[in-house]
Amino acid sequence: MTQTTCLLIGCPVDSGKRRPGCLMGPDAYRTAGLAEELATLGHAVEDLGNLSPDPHQPDTGDGRLFKPNLTAAWTESLTRAAIEAMPRGLPIFLGGDHALSLGTVAGAAAHAASVGRPLFVLWLDAHSDIHTPDTTETGHLHGTPIAYVTGRPGFEAFPPVPHPVAEENVCYIGLRSVDPAERKLLEQSRIHRYDMRQIDEHGIARPLAGFLDKVAAAGGMLHVSLDVDFLDPSVAPAVGTTVPGGATFREAHLVMEMISDSGLLTSLDLVELNPFLDERGRTAQVMVDLAASALGRRVFDRPTTTHY
Repeated sequence: MTQTTCLLIGCPVDSGKRRPGCLMGPDAYRTAGLAEELATLGHAVEDLGNLSPDPHQPDTGDGRLFKPNLTAAWTESLTRAAIEAMPRGLPIFLGGDHALSLGTVAGAAAHAASVGRPLFVLWLDAHSDIHTPDTTETGHLHGTPIAYVTGRPGFEAFPPVPHPVAEENVCYIGLRSVDPAERKLLEQSRIHRYDMRQIDEHGIARPLAGFLDKVAAAGGMLHVSLDVDFLDPSVAPAVGTTVPGGATFREAHLVMEMISDSGLLTSLDLVELNPFLDERGRTAQVMVDLAASALGRRVFDRPTTTHY
């Protein structure tokens, strides 16, 4: 990957679910040396600090959804941050729970539209996150970003999405926990999706290569949203939504190295890290290593890492 300006944007979003802790994620990535790793690869790195949500009405807690007003305010702030950052370089959004992607993807799509290019989204996650506020049983809005950014109804209390991402421009890799309502939505959609059985049967490289070829052929911009639970919990335990059977360390690095080889990456989310659940910073370091692989580090350049 060519040298670029990496913009680190802290997103201490912790309103997308009831279990707290993801607000500590941005500083965990900083402590794990993300900026230093990217600088070692020759990139210019600017840490823009942590964002705050826009002003909003307090959440009363008496509705079915958990903290909808705060999450909508974060969406407004993050959409604006993405629009402002993308002309300057490659923003890396340091989460924070996955509700942050309501804003980061919406902002990336708006920027892509402004320069006349389509946005593609690679969703590396155990979950499909395509609930709407009407279908979610938990009321947790970290399970709704894909529905929101593809323009599905039910988000009237959120900022409008003037440039929805086309469903055929979205690709899931690593699915292994999909609710019945989400399954129904997916079966009616044009979204590309590869669960862990398909990866076990055919490998992880083939579906990813096919999707990256589509992005390149369309002259698209690529937003990658990397959830900690894409990885197997044995590799990355610091997440509140662990699902056994996830990607191995080697599979995850292959994905990131292929993304780097493609030269298509234009924005990146690192989400759902809960340092309170980590083991001596192990998960934060794994995620930093993966981000470095996405930005050009190769297997021969990987240092030996200790976790004590």
